[in-house]
Formats: sequence, C-alpha cells, structure tokens
Amino acid sequence: MSSALDHVIVVDLGYGDAGKGSVVDWLCSREGSRPARTVVRFNGGAQAAHNVVTPDGRHHTFAQFGSGSFTPGVATHLSRFMLVDPLALAAEAAHLAAVGVPDALGRLTVDRDALLTTPYHRAANQARERARGGGRHGSCGMGIGETVRYALSDPRRAPRVGDCQSPRVLARKLAVLRDRLTDELGPLDAPPVLDVTDACQEFAGRVRLTGPEYLDRLLRAGPVVFEGAQGVLLDEWHGFHPYTTWSTTTFANAQELLAQAGMTGVRLGVIRCYLTRHGNGPFVTEDPTLELPERHNGTGEWQGPFRVGHFDAVALRYAIEVAGGVDALALTHLDAAERQPLRACHAYLADGERIDRLPYLPTRDLARQEELTRLLARARPGYGDVITDWPATVARALGTPVALTSSGPTRLDKAPAGQAPAGQAQAGQAPFSSGRRRAAAALASASRAG
Repeated sequence: MSSALDHVIVVDLGYGDAGKGSVVDWLCSREGSRPARTVVRFNGGAQAAHNVVTPDGRHHTFAQFGSGSFTPGVATHLSRFMLVDPLALAAEAAHLAAVGVPDALGRLTVDRDALLTTPYHRAANQARERARGGGRHGSCGMGIGETVRYALSDPRRAPRVGDCQSPRVLARKLAVLRDRLTDELGPLDAPPVLDVTDACQEFAGRVRLTGPEYLDRLLRAGPVVFEGAQGVLLDEWHGFHPYTTWSTTTFANAQELLAQAGMTGVRLGVIRCYLTRHGNGPFVTEDPTLELPERHNGTGEWQGPFRVGHFDAVALRYAIEVAGGVDALALTHLDAAERQPLRACHAYLADGERIDRLPYLPTRDLARQEELTRLLARARPGYGDVITDWPATVARALGTPVALTSSGPTRLDKAPAGQAPAGQAQAGQAPFSSGRRRAAAALASASRAG
C-alpha cells in the first residue's frame, strides 16, 4: 500500500461550491515536499464550475481540466468515471490560454473508456428541463444526466472517448443517439452528426488517450490529487431526490481507482463556514437576509438562483456518513464570517421532534430519499450562538479535525489550521513555501485520528 501522504481525494461535503478548486490549486502549487503534479478527475463532467483566482488576479472556472492547471507542469487526467465533452474542453482550453495557460491540452490525458457527452445529450437535457416548468430539478443544462441515462439504457451504443479515433464507428453511434432522442423529444437544437464527428476526431488528435494501466503509472510516480465535482448532498443515490445529480459525488470512484493500483489516499472533505445551494431543493438553514454576494456565483439559466444559509451540522454529519467517513476537513470562506456574524445549526426541529442526525442506510432506494426530502421541507433549524472559533467548533460538531483553513480566493489565503496564511504572514514567520509540507503532516495526523 502507498503512503497516505502520496495522494489526496478532495470532495465537497455540501451542495457544491465550497471551494474544491481553490483547495486543489493550493495542493498543487506548494514548493517542497513533493507537491502534486497531476489532478485526476473522477466524477461529473463539463457541468463542474470550480473557481480559481491566482495571486496576480487571473481567474478561471474549471470544468473538465484539473484546478491545479495554473501551476506550470501540473497535468490533468480524466478517468474512466468522467463524462467528457470535447467541444466544451476546446472552449475551456481557449479560455485557459487567454489567462496564461497555453498548454492545457498538451498536459491532458483521457481514459478511452470514459463516456462522451455530446450536443445531442445537452439539447435533450435542456428540452426535458424546460418541460418541467416550475418543477425544475436544478440541472446545469450540460447533458450530464442524459449521458448517464443513455449509457445505462444502451451501454453498447453509448459513445465513448475511444470512439473518437474511429470516425465511422463514432458517426454511427451519434446518428443512433440523435435519432433516438429526436423520436422521444422532437427536433433537437444540435449540429449535424458529421460536424460533431469531425470535432471529436480533432480532439482525439490533440490529446493523449490512454488505457487503464496509465493511471497506475501516474499513481506510482508521485503525489496525485483526486478532484471531485459537485457535492455529497447532491449524490445520485444518497442526495435529496429528485434534486440530485446523475453522479457518485462521494470518495467512492477515487477509492476504486486507487484500490486497483493497491493504494490509498487521504479523504479531505471541503466545507464552507456557511452553506450554499444552486437552484431548487431542500435547504433547511437558508437565510435570504444574509448579505454574502459572490463574484463568481449567481443565478444561472438552468440551475436557478444561488442561495445561502447558515452552517448546517446536521446535513454535514449526514454527508460524512454517506461518504464513508473523512480523514480531515478543509474549512473555507472564513473571510465571510469576519464580515457578518454566522451561526451553526446543530439540530433540526420537525414534527415535534429534535433531529440531530438524518437517517441513512447504505441502500439505493430513491423512494426513501424522496421521503427524506419531504422531511427536510418540514424541518426548521435549531441554532446555537454566533461562532467565534470556527475550526474548533466545526471539528467538535462533525467529529473530524480541520486540517486546512481558507480566508480568501487565492492559494495565499490558505494555510494548515492554526497557522497564518502566507498572505498574512509577518516577518519572522515560517515561509509559505513550506506550507505543503505542514499540510501533509496535518493531513497525516488527521488520517490517524480518523
């Protein structure tokens, strides 16, 4: 087995948008102590939106590329669990080039077995969401659910990345996909099959496509960061149905990839000091009076409004249980707590009872998850006092140590718990270049405690 210090799995424990991208950027950018040189994506696809701001003010919203890409030489590997959208990748690479990362595609490798997300999936996704009217689920409109739905119904004909190297095979699969979705939903607003095939063939010529053995070599070569998408509370089987994603958002996929190589990794759960949610769905601690505007988050055409609320220990305890436990926490957005008093919900009140923990069974029962959604709709938050010591309060409430804190959007705003971020360092303090080494020690300690 590998050392737990070699690899870190980064997962959002909430509804997404907790700061996974900036945490991954920090893990990849440290000098000394073998900073991570590869980011492996292991769920979701082009719907991810991980915002990273560099110390010099550049910004990119990472979707399919790893959020460590601002650091020269850091590679991205899209594993077999990813849903790969070549057209969206090309657009993302163009924006990265505009903000100073001209070689993103050259640093990208993609597993041939990964599913392809196409313009037909996207058009079908948007058509279904429009048909729901006021009952929208909060989809990103990027075709993720359609990609999974089609692959489950017809795995043999589902387009995969490897098909991009066989234009005739891909064109046949795309035509069948288009015709089937058109028969079901009517005419789709999507380009001709030949155009999509040509774009996918060009994609295959610009990036390196790999087999399963490639990831094993990456893992043996040195530290890898596994970057998750969305959040555990949106998990396809254990989120609050139907306001969920068609993706396993826990550590499970990354752990499976590591286990195949005989390795392990530290499970790092990312949480804010307050909760957020895009679009519809239960949100017990939502508080519209909180003044916490976000430069890079707002109302989306498909997702709906960006909502904010107080820290919810009940929901996060559930997320940790769903995820199979965590070794350490990264606590982000502490600068918001400095601007406005925030509280923590330690229990719910529902149907005349106090609820400290949500019921969880490791079964795949969506009807049961809908019952849980209805319970949350009736629940009201029970708040404690305004929090002053966030790391200690969170660690106590969730039974997990806080190993990393963040008080701003850049890597300089992050530091191991109990230490000042580099951006706040005073003369005589330890240099920030040693931050990655200290974080590794903190994560190792957390792993032993967990």
